[in-house]
Amino acid sequence: MKALIIAAILSIATLVPPVIAQEREAYAVAHWSRVLKVFVNDQGEVDFQGLAKNPADLKAYVDYIASVSPESTPALFPTKESRIAYHINAYNALSMYNVIDSDIPKSLSGFTKVWFFGFKRFSIGGKAMSLYAYENEVIRPLGDERVHFALNCMSVGCPRLPRTPFTANALNGQLDREARRFLGESRNLQRASETKTVRLSEIFDFYKEDFLRESRGLIAYVNRYAPEKMPEDYHVEFIEFDWTVKDQDRTRR
Repeated sequence: MKALIIAAILSIATLVPPVIAQEREAYAVAHWSRVLKVFVNDQGEVDFQGLAKNPADLKAYVDYIASVSPESTPALFPTKESRIAYHINAYNALSMYNVIDSDIPKSLSGFTKVWFFGFKRFSIGGKAMSLYAYENEVIRPLGDERVHFALNCMSVGCPRLPRTPFTANALNGQLDREARRFLGESRNLQRASETKTVRLSEIFDFYKEDFLRESRGLIAYVNRYAPEKMPEDYHVEFIEFDWTVKDQDRTRR
């Protein structure tokens, strides 16, 4: 019965005039924009306690994601930029919702990681999938490695969560901005001249093949966005990823 209902919703969605569909998308993204403005601070930390008490905007956006996607309604997302922007916003919103729905865990490490990313399913344009499948089967194949500076699982080791949504028209500049910001933080990029070592966020190890597809080496890639050039003959080490949930309440204690 549930599958029939979803199919009916999607079939109706294809009959909605383009202008109305675009207005609906703008209205949905406005919900997400309010969530980011109200519940995220300049450090990218989320007020999960406050959000759990006032989840209406987030739930409205998650409901939109459940019924509309570039795969279910391709006419609404005619460019690669529009598809990538949708998926980044959707992934981040679903991760945020997942934290609340999981009773705001302190960390996503251990078995919590398996449940959070692998077992939990969300509807995206009528298709149920885990966050792991969403990232690896839908988002990464779009071919822009800079998404790894924008996708946010709400952990401390993630990139800083911006307080505004990603948009198709501004996407290229936004992704470059996030790459520079990520590599401008010492927690993600460190140079040890005495040992001739460059230490990088473990994100570069998780998605090494994506970055190497665009560059002859990780240091060469990093030098595109780093505030200062790193020697390419240095050895690379990885900084262990911090799976602590990036909760504003954590920093108050």
